[in-house]
Amino acid sequence: MKRADVPRRTVVPSGHSPRRAATTVGVIAALASLVLAGCTAATDAAHRASPAAQTEATTAGEKLTYAQDLRISDAEQHLITVCMRKRGFRYGEAKPLSLEESRPVGYVQDDVDWARSHGYGSRIMAKEDRARLRNPNIAYRESLTRSRQKAFDIAMDGGRDAVLLKSPTPSGGTITKQSGGCARQAEKMLYGDPAAWFRSDVAVRNLRPLYVGKLLGDKEFKSAVAAWSRCMNKAGHSFPDPDAARRSTREPSAQQTRAEEARTFANETRIAVADATCARSVSLRSIGERREAHYVGELTKKYGHALYAHLRMQRHALTVAERTVPART
Repeated sequence: MKRADVPRRTVVPSGHSPRRAATTVGVIAALASLVLAGCTAATDAAHRASPAAQTEATTAGEKLTYAQDLRISDAEQHLITVCMRKRGFRYGEAKPLSLEESRPVGYVQDDVDWARSHGYGSRIMAKEDRARLRNPNIAYRESLTRSRQKAFDIAMDGGRDAVLLKSPTPSGGTITKQSGGCARQAEKMLYGDPAAWFRSDVAVRNLRPLYVGKLLGDKEFKSAVAAWSRCMNKAGHSFPDPDAARRSTREPSAQQTRAEEARTFANETRIAVADATCARSVSLRSIGERREAHYVGELTKKYGHALYAHLRMQRHALTVAERTVPART
């Protein structure tokens, strides 16, 4: 879970809307967690980049788990909190979700026990949304005078005079981000160089559009998805792919009674359990991970340096995080 703080000025790829607009984009987003946010693919690519990179990547360690990534996020929030308080502002750390609730749910979900408890995570998302709406940091900022709000913004991220970082995406867009204040200080403590981290993060997190179409059309992966679909059909759920199964449980009425919500969640859980059971039975995750690693590997000639740098800085951030905050439970 990313830290919850006051509203930040938007960071949007040039020429694109901040909101996801189509099912295809949704599939790409879901695939982001096919191998837990792409860490496996990134690690594999780093090892392939060059003999020197192989040695350095081995030293850096293996992929980060989602629990480790969450710990970095918690550490960043804690460092910002300490910094803001030193500058005379009230600022609270928000951790509305447990470690189990924070588990990423991607295109392939094969944890049957988790699905039995949480379905596809609709109640978790609702819980997080409620926490976001009730964010005390937003309410606190709103309570300040205009001049103090400006001072708060400057302390938080440098305000309007902050350094503006820009970095091209692999697909040709541009992402911008202002860098300053306590947010920059926290990133510097975690990653060393905020600008270098931003560049590598933009590159790595935006590689998927370059290969996800190939992955979805991959013969071996498509065969595994077809096997998953047959398994689901036998279980009484007719869906062509995991994304269709998940979408069938979305967008219930916000005006549901408790009884209606319970029935909706029970249906979500039934489908999610069948989805996870079938994904496990046809080894959909392992096949997807292997094929994704193959396509990311094709990009290492151009992006190997960014992939390695991203992993190296993540490992550094984890070391700092482990000294800064306890692990989420």
